[in-house]
Amino acid sequence: MYALVALIAAGAAAAGGGEQPLSRIAIHRATIAPQPGAFLDASPALLGLQGNDREWVTVTYSNPKPSKDDWIGVFSPANFNDSICPSENIWVEAPLLCTAPIKFQFANHTSRGYVNTGKGSLRLQMINQREDFSFALFSGGLSNPKLIAHSKIVTFINPKAPVYPRLAQGKSWNEMTVTWTSGYGTNEATPFVRWGIQGQIQILSPAGTLTFGRNTMCGPPARTVGWRDPGFIHTSFLKDLWPNFMYTYQIGHRLFNGSIVWGHQYSFKAPPYPGEDSLQRVVIFGDMGKAEVDGSNEFNDFEPGSLNTTNQLIKDLKNIDMVFHIGDITYANGYLSQWDQFTAQVEPIASTVPYMVGSGNHERDWPGSGSFYRNLDSGGECGVPSQNMFYVPAENREQFWYSMDYGMFRFCIANTELDWRPGTEQYRFIEHCLSSVDRQKQPWLIFLAHRVLGYSSATFYADEGTTEEPMGRESLQSLWQKYKVDIAMYGHVHGYERTCPVYENVCVAKGSDRYTGAFTATTHVVVGGGGASLADYTTARARWSHAQDRDFGFAKLTAFNHTTLLFEYIKSRDGSVHDHFTVSRDYRDVLACGIDNCPSTTLAS
Repeated sequence: MYALVALIAAGAAAAGGGEQPLSRIAIHRATIAPQPGAFLDASPALLGLQGNDREWVTVTYSNPKPSKDDWIGVFSPANFNDSICPSENIWVEAPLLCTAPIKFQFANHTSRGYVNTGKGSLRLQMINQREDFSFALFSGGLSNPKLIAHSKIVTFINPKAPVYPRLAQGKSWNEMTVTWTSGYGTNEATPFVRWGIQGQIQILSPAGTLTFGRNTMCGPPARTVGWRDPGFIHTSFLKDLWPNFMYTYQIGHRLFNGSIVWGHQYSFKAPPYPGEDSLQRVVIFGDMGKAEVDGSNEFNDFEPGSLNTTNQLIKDLKNIDMVFHIGDITYANGYLSQWDQFTAQVEPIASTVPYMVGSGNHERDWPGSGSFYRNLDSGGECGVPSQNMFYVPAENREQFWYSMDYGMFRFCIANTELDWRPGTEQYRFIEHCLSSVDRQKQPWLIFLAHRVLGYSSATFYADEGTTEEPMGRESLQSLWQKYKVDIAMYGHVHGYERTCPVYENVCVAKGSDRYTGAFTATTHVVVGGGGASLADYTTARARWSHAQDRDFGFAKLTAFNHTTLLFEYIKSRDGSVHDHFTVSRDYRDVLACGIDNCPSTTLAS
């Protein structure tokens, strides 16, 4: 089992995506080695007294025999014993610890004199994750940890409180869903949302409740050292919204004694009517992951740009109507505590605008689980946490492909972790999504997927003698061309690249910052620089590669009206626009005949 965990980490690193920092800790090898004179204290012991879901804890510690490899681990639940770590057989004793910490930091991180004095302190940010916490001091490094001291219990005043709401557009344009997490099952409380038009009478809508267990995980570490109870995930459907109105909402739970536990109050703007001529702004990126504001869990720059991307979106939130995160969402890789960390990180965004997600290899892939690729990238999650933690308007959430209308946009979101080739169910979905849009009402047709089904200059593709996923554009380019897809966007490659309008490997039009008139071919854009460690590009540039940037950033689409669309690639570090282009096109230009998209005609009058 532990060899497999190590193999997963090594495979992820080899693929250029970094490795989950928690996988560096050989927690199964931990031993108790109390050190006389060693101590660790964490304060305050009670968090959330002012209703906050995040609090800073100060950890002070001392070790008479300090080492540069000493580290602090945070465990939750606080009672991190062997009760959930049974022996694999009668001849092998169960490990002392079988639960990875939810975060860690080296003892000398901020206390540079620790190795000489043996004394240090850290400030760590804790989020409400339904359980109490214990802080532990280890010697022996990450590979041979020895527990030498631990703290008393630290807890939030109400660990079960409803937290981290995530908005998503429902299956109809005038429906918003609210998903959140709590520690309340339906056997002790009823979840609901109080909501309504801002300043008017509020109504109550019930919420459904889901959860999942360890046995739904496909393998380690999700099923072993990475497992942590996800609590309860609630979703409520707010229906019959008035287009463009501002709404307020508040999540809550009615306990069976009649009292109510409230979450914070939030607001959102209802979607526009499909085809409505108004300003509409959508942000798209992939591969962001999570990062800790206190600097913990960092190893080898796993997700160095994640906080910059998050902070830029928060800063510009008044100018964003919707977000698409197209796969590789948290990079939890089987360490389930990281899903809570991620939902807390994006809460200022996801609680205010719809946060739509797609499935990537780090959510879904696992051998023998039905994924198209038989690798270990999900860390044994095989799609279960992503399908539950975020709502998507899919007919089958396990399939994770769906279409969505937003004003003048039609989005077709594919799932590259399941087969998309001709003859498959997903291929039929893609063609139906592309063919069924009314381009007079929704002129801007956008295709989204995680892996690059179009074009990329990434070295890891070049090493395989290709510029895409195998059978990617060969399977789909006829559909993109036939139905005149304006832009196809992908993640997976950690960086930015834009092509010319390209079809069958040939630029049908030159790459430019302005396109006018009839459709020529689809522009393909890779926007996988959301936060995870950057990929490399080949030194030789193909003719179709118009713009590249090996940096962190995201795309923003702005539809001004039915005839003008603006694309911008924005740097996460400072919010500057690094690349852009506009499309100006009348409806007659959409109807115009082009390469391989001319409808049949007749000479009959």
